[in-house]
Amino acid sequence: MAYTYHSDYGVLKSVVLRHARVAFESQELVDSQWKPLHYLGRPDFEKACDQYDAFLEILHGAGVKTHFLEDGIGIDSIYVRDASIATNQGMVICNMGKEARREETKSQTNYFRTEDIPVRGQVLSPGTLEGGDVAWINASTLGVGRGYRTNTEGIRQLKAILPESVESVVEFQAPHFRGPTDVFHLMSVFSPIDKDLAVIYSPLMSVVFREELLRHGFSFVEVPEEEYDSLGCNVLALAPRVCVMAAGNPKTKKLMQQQGVEVIEYDGSEISVKGCGGPTCLTRPLLREA
Repeated sequence: MAYTYHSDYGVLKSVVLRHARVAFESQELVDSQWKPLHYLGRPDFEKACDQYDAFLEILHGAGVKTHFLEDGIGIDSIYVRDASIATNQGMVICNMGKEARREETKSQTNYFRTEDIPVRGQVLSPGTLEGGDVAWINASTLGVGRGYRTNTEGIRQLKAILPESVESVVEFQAPHFRGPTDVFHLMSVFSPIDKDLAVIYSPLMSVVFREELLRHGFSFVEVPEEEYDSLGCNVLALAPRVCVMAAGNPKTKKLMQQQGVEVIEYDGSEISVKGCGGPTCLTRPLLREA
């Protein structure tokens, strides 16, 4: 049995998380931060905690080992994927493009060192890089989005840090779309769910990146326009073709099931939709079974 950090669709064995109870802390903190952080609506603290507990039940039911960050550093810190990237030779610490989230990288660095998880390197200013802009296409090919959260210098530094086993980095040029205050990552339009299947939103995907995925043998589940804002494209693979997605995307769910995908839904109205962060954003996957 082989294990890898170089996957976004192998059997998920362990993840790093930050519970809504820790990230959101209280209704008072939520009320003070949701507008400045450009959330779509005001999360309800108690409902968010209940939804997160239900999300955890799904992970635990799949046999996923969960590791928790216990320091609350703002409501955005619930989206733990963005502060780091996992490689077989250690973690890469990001430098967040959203300035209000910069402290999250220090938190994860401290956690990894405490847990004896190797840290391979860190992206430093003026480079910016967020984990939501990074996804494994296969074990030796990494997709990276160039947008408002991840800049050219950040990608250059990432390439220098990556281990020799990463043979290529495929860049995705993000569109302006809703502007610099919106959260738009590579994984806003691309979620790999098997070695040859990905959930994508083509209207916002660059032709070059889409053609590169086809070259690597991918076929696509095409998210319809009416389910993009409800996070239909943000799908977490628990195993090849076994996925978690936010409820409220019936058309995308049906298209996935037609491809032989098992779909597990969770209520993400408070912890996902309002903050534009689906199940991939809520998790920093570590180990997967290759």
